[in-house]
Amino acid sequence: MFKQARLISALVVAGVALASSPAARAEIIKIDGSSTVYPITEAVAEDFQKAMKNVIKVTVGISGTGGGFKKFCRDETDFQNASRPITAQEMADCKAAGVEYFEMPVAYDALTVVINPKNTFLTQATVEELKKLWEPAAQGTVTRWNQINPAWPDAPIKLFGAGADSGTFEYFTEAIVGKAKSSRGDYTASEDDNVLVQGVSRDLNGIGYFGYAYYAENMSRLKGLAIVNPKTGAAVEPSGANVENGSYVPLSRPIFVYVKARSLQKPEVRAFLEYYMNNADKLVREVKYVPLPKAAYEGNLKHVKDNRIGTVFGGRNEVGITIEELMKREASM
Repeated sequence: MFKQARLISALVVAGVALASSPAARAEIIKIDGSSTVYPITEAVAEDFQKAMKNVIKVTVGISGTGGGFKKFCRDETDFQNASRPITAQEMADCKAAGVEYFEMPVAYDALTVVINPKNTFLTQATVEELKKLWEPAAQGTVTRWNQINPAWPDAPIKLFGAGADSGTFEYFTEAIVGKAKSSRGDYTASEDDNVLVQGVSRDLNGIGYFGYAYYAENMSRLKGLAIVNPKTGAAVEPSGANVENGSYVPLSRPIFVYVKARSLQKPEVRAFLEYYMNNADKLVREVKYVPLPKAAYEGNLKHVKDNRIGTVFGGRNEVGITIEELMKREASM
């Protein structure tokens, strides 16, 4: 507690110093990207601005992981929220623009498949059933529940899902369909998960998917489906505990922020990053994601200190990586 108080005090002093300069006073920390990571970064931004007596402004946009990386690699933002690792194409785009970055895992998410709470026939789903529902071949042909499972009713299906610029879209399609971005297109799509929450909650036959935090915030309006673990055959509820024990597969995933190396030359950006990593555990829990071990946040800051730029994923999105595996990989960077 004393250490935290000293940190906030130092930030306030820094903020007063920055505010004394008209040029510095105009500085804004710009963040964009994933709607999944948004609740964490927005919570950090709110607390940071209060700690800094509002002398520094932090803006957090939602354009999806893909849309955010386009801005990040065009040198338009300081931080990038990402619900999957940077791709090979995005790495190339950033390199071409001279943008170097630090990759920082900040939490684990239980990507959640949700239905309307008045739906009485559906409590769990297998990966194969979800694939039949979402694969490209289903477009225009699989439109009623009993086409997926004859035990389900002869009723229309209303689909809600992440937009094409969303990292959640890429992860879900790779984990469920077997190929990233391979999906039917006849569904209500949005990079704003609140739009998807509204859609499913208002339609008896609605089904959709998004990050766990949005489900946790709307449990009275939605029902989360248990996903049958392909290895054990057990139906596993989406929850923080099931992410931690490794049973919620294949929809458990790490989520990230990327920070531009050049932006860290600005004292306000460096102060925000340090505040983020020092307070991530508490704020990740508050927004209902699964925090990483303390060593992960310390390691993120050490990577900056040691100038370990780049990614440990090599431009690939990996399904099923555990917290332990992620920690080992980051430690070896």
